Amino acid sequence: MELPLDHFRLIGVSPSATSEDILRAFQLRLDKTPDEGFSYEVLTQRSELLRLTADLLTDPESRREYENLLLNGASRLEFSSNREVAGLILLWESGSPKEAFKLARKALQPPQTPALGSSREADLTLLAALTARDSAIQEQQLRAYVNAADFLHEGIQILQRMGKLVEIRKDLEEDLASLLPFRILDLLSRDLYDQESHKKGLSMLENLIIKRGGLEGKNKSEYGDYLNQKEFEAFFQQIKPYLTVQEQIDLFLELQKRGSLEAGFLAFLSLTAIGFSRRKPEKLIEARRILKKLNLSGLDSMPLVGSLDLLLADIDQALARFSSSSDEKLRNWFKNYSGNELEAICIFCKNWLENDVLVGYRDIDLKEVNLDSWFEDREIQEFIEKLEKKSNKVIHKSNFKKKQIKKDSSAKNNDDSQGELDNFDESGLPWPGGIKQKFEKFGIQDDKLNEDIQKPKPIDAYNLLNEKFAELKFNFGEFLKDKKIINLSPYLIYFYAFLILFIFGFGIGFLRNNAKKSTQGKAFGDKSLIAIDKDQKVGETKNSQEIKKNPINELSSFNKANFSKVFSITNASPSLEEIKNLINFWLLNKSNYLAGKTEINLSKIVSDGLIDRTIEERQNDIKKGIYKEINSVVQKIDLLSQTSSRIVVLVELDYKEKIIKNSGEFVNETSLNPLKVKYILGFSDKSWKLVDFISGL
Repeated sequence: MELPLDHFRLIGVSPSATSEDILRAFQLRLDKTPDEGFSYEVLTQRSELLRLTADLLTDPESRREYENLLLNGASRLEFSSNREVAGLILLWESGSPKEAFKLARKALQPPQTPALGSSREADLTLLAALTARDSAIQEQQLRAYVNAADFLHEGIQILQRMGKLVEIRKDLEEDLASLLPFRILDLLSRDLYDQESHKKGLSMLENLIIKRGGLEGKNKSEYGDYLNQKEFEAFFQQIKPYLTVQEQIDLFLELQKRGSLEAGFLAFLSLTAIGFSRRKPEKLIEARRILKKLNLSGLDSMPLVGSLDLLLADIDQALARFSSSSDEKLRNWFKNYSGNELEAICIFCKNWLENDVLVGYRDIDLKEVNLDSWFEDREIQEFIEKLEKKSNKVIHKSNFKKKQIKKDSSAKNNDDSQGELDNFDESGLPWPGGIKQKFEKFGIQDDKLNEDIQKPKPIDAYNLLNEKFAELKFNFGEFLKDKKIINLSPYLIYFYAFLILFIFGFGIGFLRNNAKKSTQGKAFGDKSLIAIDKDQKVGETKNSQEIKKNPINELSSFNKANFSKVFSITNASPSLEEIKNLINFWLLNKSNYLAGKTEINLSKIVSDGLIDRTIEERQNDIKKGIYKEINSVVQKIDLLSQTSSRIVVLVELDYKEKIIKNSGEFVNETSLNPLKVKYILGFSDKSWKLVDFISGL
């Protein structure tokens, strides 16, 4: 057998050692004989090998010849069969346990398997166990915990197969159990492109938590001696940022089904995070439903539910929640806030989202919350409108009499008055306690309530909510982003709202009067009035049907050279060709910006929210040291819906994306043909703007 070992390493000296150094090292090695239980025969062979090496290296002529062999590349030693085990022991002692383990494992397998019950079999088995453990220690020092576990697992298997060394096997099993949290961390912290390792880490994490009896550690598991509750909490806080928000939702919901209340609360936070960051308001309703079912002591849920009510534009409910909070300090702050009560709720909600909700996820990097962009989102507006309509239908069917919600009413009374609307309202959570004393140990940061109360951060979202119906953003040709409105007092806001409703009512009355005259003209045979009525009806349907008359399936190829001439779309009913050009112009400019070639300045045809998202994406790429080369062209476009203020089209793109490091190193490539994307356009400042898009339909 050849071993990766030379005489200098075998005896434990450097190639420059003198004869005195060699003799001293030889004597130390003889005195320090391994006492782990090797046979007398193999230890005698070990001593003999050390003596032969010392003789060779202390003889000037023999040493000179051997050093010449080393210079010519002879870096391995060959051992006879009766000295192989002794050579492996010396290889292990020289600091190479991994090489020694692999060779010992090989020697125990057919056709080299030693005679059953022989001293050779016993020595090789013991050596395999000892080298497996030392190899695992070396890998741990390199933070390669999965490799360390593999060595221990193989060592355990060898001992099980040989049926020997039960006590050493138990030691290896304990070492393997204590490695579990580190193995999970190793697997989950790897790049997400390594999906196999990531899934394995997730499965191991879930099994560990289940065996422990949930996040609370209710069961006495085999890991209790190696990972007590305090250690587990620190471990979980370290693990959490390596999981995506959806992975956390799936994990916490599964643990909640198994009876973990703390997992239920974390599921509530994760659903809120994905609902806000991905613009999925239905997830907020699901989060609210989970929180309502939780029975957690020491948690004041009112401001949390009130924040969700705020995001769903239910202002009355949000005000009632905060007024009925069991946290006296929060109630006093809310009651004595110098500005508008709605502004106070927005400040709390913004800080709660930033500090407690949108933290600790691998795929959410939202440093600052913008409530304005949330309420400006057209999909959010549509969802809230549908929710209100559905709620009104339930009220009508049950003959429910609405009661005015007073700001100082309790949450219980509020629930009694809204009992028929539980599916939409999720009210009534009268649990006492403070907000910031629970779940900090699981990676949920302190809500910093005192700091936020002392240093409130002004935001603009409450002005949008005072308008309530975000449809006005498009009907009046703007996004209500005129900052002058922010300086108005609430009384002026109510006055302007009343004035708008008055003008709207006057217009309805005028139209009804004209309709009445038209009917009278028809009754008296007035043909001119009849003709006017007919033309008016045709005019009303003309714009909404114009696009549908000329559907475009296969569009002409995209000419980038002509796109410097593209201007904003100002006509009330644009053609699909115009919409296609606008989208292609957006795709080209976005591609150049994400590649770091140009700045992005498309405020005339793209909403500020969409531009901000693109800028944020580029900033994240800069932090990662990458840029993206994207080629995408509209191949097909279909109209889905159209009103005077909103157009929705479904587009098929030929999409190619390359991710490249700043050094020029290629990272990844994605090619999709077709990639289906829904684009939403809104009418603002007397022109059409691209408001949002949803890809992967």
